[in-house]
Amino acid sequence: VQLVESGGGLVQPGGSLRLSCAASGFIFSIYDMGWYRQVPGKQRELVARITSGGSTNYADSVKGRFIISRDNAKNMVYLQMNALKPEDTAVYYCWTARGDYWGQGTQVTVSS
Repeated sequence: VQLVESGGGLVQPGGSLRLSCAASGFIFSIYDMGWYRQVPGKQRELVARITSGGSTNYADSVKGRFIISRDNAKNMVYLQMNALKPEDTAVYYCWTARGDYWGQGTQVTVSS
């Protein structure tokens, strides 16, 4: 199982970023997928999750600003992040319900 995140970077408050996760090594379409984030000294927290059927749920802190989606034909999951805030700064990790597998993460920094 491999999860490779990309798309992070430095963005100003109010800006947008789109994170991508390329998954391989398992039957992608039958598993829930998601995004977590972590800041130093804190536990990793769920940001958004999408089921194999396409249902979604979000952390309260990102509802209305972030959108998770998946492309089963490409084994990809995405996180569109809009109206970014400094408190969104974290390393973002792709997650799969396939098991305890994590990618290397991608840094998102929201700062002016």
